[in-house]
Amino acid sequence: MRTDHVHPPQARPYGAPDAQGILVFVLLGVAAAWDTAAGLSRPAWLAWPMLAAATALYTAAILPALRRGPAPTPAGLAALAALTAVVTAAAARFGGGWLYLFPMAGIACGAVLYGRRVRIALLALTGVTALVVWRSGGGLESIMAFSWGTFSAGIVVAFLRHQHTLITELHDTRQQLAEAAVTRERLRFARDLHDLLGHTLSVIVVKAEAARRLALRDPEQARRQAGDIEKVGRQALAEIREAVTGYREAGLSAELERAADALRAAGVEPVVRRTGPEPGGRAQTLLGWVVREGVTNVIRHSGATRAEIELSGTSLTIRDNGPAPRPPPAATTAIGPATDTATDTATDTADDAATATEDASAGASDGGGSGLRGLAERLAQAGGQVEAGPLPQGGWQLTAALPPD
Repeated sequence: MRTDHVHPPQARPYGAPDAQGILVFVLLGVAAAWDTAAGLSRPAWLAWPMLAAATALYTAAILPALRRGPAPTPAGLAALAALTAVVTAAAARFGGGWLYLFPMAGIACGAVLYGRRVRIALLALTGVTALVVWRSGGGLESIMAFSWGTFSAGIVVAFLRHQHTLITELHDTRQQLAEAAVTRERLRFARDLHDLLGHTLSVIVVKAEAARRLALRDPEQARRQAGDIEKVGRQALAEIREAVTGYREAGLSAELERAADALRAAGVEPVVRRTGPEPGGRAQTLLGWVVREGVTNVIRHSGATRAEIELSGTSLTIRDNGPAPRPPPAATTAIGPATDTATDTATDTADDAATATEDASAGASDGGGSGLRGLAERLAQAGGQVEAGPLPQGGWQLTAALPPD
């Protein structure tokens, strides 16, 4: 499940249905065509080309703008400027039905320009409209009607275009959120797989070694160890299925019991102390993960003969008396969530179960690596923290704390 196929949302045509609707307003030129055909606009050899030019420029202005997004294109700006000049010249020259071309120019302004530019351009075009209507002999009522028609037509188109842009951006954002959710699920699976297999495989290895040692001198005990291996393996299969579906909840009491059994099987004396109130459900799950990771590290890396697990409310401490240093200094203080690089690595790991298994083993072997970072991420989401480091008198200590329920 690689993320190579995830790309930013591609630009899509803006307002293609709106373009068809706005093109209908080219019919505003019908009044000018009627005047020309009736011989009211002379000379006809000038009127017809100007009407054709206005229609072509209107189409050339709005189509690129509506298909390419909010940023005006040089071609669109040039077409809009030429359209405004042709409409103004034709309306001033012929008057009458040619004045209806001003609302068409207003629509083009609303389609091509965006934001503050469209308001300034429409105010200027409205002023030109009022002046041309007045010079054509129109009264106050005509001046107000054509001016308001020009301004309102442009504003309505600009508003609709802005709304369509917002809807498109919302669609893109929703798509990005969906992709982020998929990435988080991949990270969850990679992290859970690491923690599950790191602990379970450690227990299986310890019990397999015990069974091998006991095979000749104590066959009955060796059979019991083999039975435990089968039990742990079946339990691991069930937990992996639950991790895949996202419903796994590690019970704290069960984790403490399994941890004590695993420590004894590895020759480490377990000491479990519980004080304070019982943690809530979510805290139990998170602290169960801490027990699993901490005990796995004790078994695999500490060389300890004794391990203490202390639970007080929503605080958990695991310490051992092992002599061997484990994580480098950078990993012995408070452990924060994974960096972007770690996140990318975990995401790639989740694609392939085999790769995830290898990374899980590697993460557990470094003592303070991806396993503890995974815990830190889980606890940080709940307002908690994880700290790990050597003790002055020797040994190692892992502490996890969550806010009280």
